Amino acid sequence: MIQMSKLEELITELCPDGVEYVTLGEVCNLITKGTTPKEFEKNGVAFIKTEAFDDTLINKERLVYVSKEMHEGFLRRSILQENDILFAIAGSIGKCTIVRNDILPANTNQALAIIRLKESVSVRFIFHLLQSKYMLSYIKKSVKGSAQPNLNLQQINSFKIPLPPLPVQREIVRILDNFTELTAELTAELTARQKQYEYYRDELLSFGGDVKYDTLENLCSIVDYRGKTPKKTEHGVFLVTAKNIRKGYIDYEKSQEYISEDDYSNVMRRGLPEIGDVLITTEAPCGNVAQVDNENIALAQRVIKYRPHKNLNSTFLKFYLSGKEFQNKLHIKATGGTVKGIKGSKLHKLSVPVPPLEEQKRIVAILDSFDTLTNDLSSGLPAEIEARRIQYEYYRDKLLTFKEKSS
Repeated sequence: MIQMSKLEELITELCPDGVEYVTLGEVCNLITKGTTPKEFEKNGVAFIKTEAFDDTLINKERLVYVSKEMHEGFLRRSILQENDILFAIAGSIGKCTIVRNDILPANTNQALAIIRLKESVSVRFIFHLLQSKYMLSYIKKSVKGSAQPNLNLQQINSFKIPLPPLPVQREIVRILDNFTELTAELTAELTARQKQYEYYRDELLSFGGDVKYDTLENLCSIVDYRGKTPKKTEHGVFLVTAKNIRKGYIDYEKSQEYISEDDYSNVMRRGLPEIGDVLITTEAPCGNVAQVDNENIALAQRVIKYRPHKNLNSTFLKFYLSGKEFQNKLHIKATGGTVKGIKGSKLHKLSVPVPPLEEQKRIVAILDSFDTLTNDLSSGLPAEIEARRIQYEYYRDKLLTFKEKSS
């Protein structure tokens, strides 16, 4: 249970009659004058785009760079400072992060507003507020009906926010930061475990000349669910598309589409799924793998189903298709520029190792424990991180809801 007695005492003492509401423009300087250069450098000054956001942090591996001359000249209006809040006003509207000193010097583009707060307000208080349900409803209202949704300077400046006294802001930040710090620790642990899992998976599934290899078409029965896109319905049989297939599992939350039960037999006429069947995507994205865990599903185009014969363990196949050795083979054969794809006829001819079944089962037992911890959306670290996120959102929206002080 979260202890909030100190916060209640502060509110009773400092704002018993409610909290003053002001516009965001009253407590910050707002800058949206960035631009995107035509070319980037291999190194230099960090240039932050929304693609570099990893949740609410900046992933340095996704940064691009501009020269110091460009930074101080053409891009001088959007030079970033420590504790600036970057808030997405186009594309992924509402995503935000705080600029840390270790990322500077840095610059940004026109899709990110720079919110530079005055000293009378806590940066992290506003940061939490900008992620709240309250802000989300404001965004939806502001962009409703727009062909290309985005927020403008006036809309952000006009956003009304509660502004309790600084001691109240700081106590709310302390409570909410406890949640985010714990989530960050769990996320860091998950990242480390994922690297460990990938290392052992690739080590265990690299056989060289010690094991016989054979093609997928010789080792499996195959169904390629190509053809017309089936008619979607609001309810019915869950349609597994390429978007649902990730990290060895079918993610039923990522995208939710359905087809009519009346259409099911026609859509699935090439072959019905069975638990244990291995799925792989051929495009958008290419090479994502999952294993069927529910027979009451339909499979969309750009999904191929493999059902191994008796000398190949289906879970072993799932792990191998997800691994580095097979993914390298697949991407060599894939075609296309930004969006890679592979034809089924090429995919089926790719080779898979076939060690003795007992060895396959031994490898599966080792990898299953890592896999559950790092990838299973219903248990392990991903489930714990999701639970903490939900808990944070509940308390965030609760703590940032105030009675407005009457004028």
